[in-house]
Amino acid sequence: MGLGTQQEKFSLMLARLIIYAVSIGFKVRMGEGTIMVVNCPACKTKVSLHRRGSCHHIKLGQDIDLFKGGKYLTKTKDHLPLGIYWEKMGGAWGGRFQDGNHYSLQFGKRK
Repeated sequence: MGLGTQQEKFSLMLARLIIYAVSIGFKVRMGEGTIMVVNCPACKTKVSLHRRGSCHHIKLGQDIDLFKGGKYLTKTKDHLPLGIYWEKMGGAWGGRFQDGNHYSLQFGKRK
């Protein structure tokens, strides 16, 4: 499956994940997603905020921030129901490597 097809699949999976999160009582805000390039005044150049091997860089990774009762949930365990749901859809959940708010789709060796 090519990268473009994987990106389309990832987008649909992400939509399902967000709908599921809201249905079980979470409020959702998007964290870091695709590659971000910023001007770095110190080095007078553009700097990528994601390393080249990152799933974020190839539009197959998204961080999701969860809220409940007005409180920002920062612990990996807060994401557990979403992580399980995500993995059942075929995704890779960052909670397995201490990055609980990270959801991605494997492409080649990238997770």
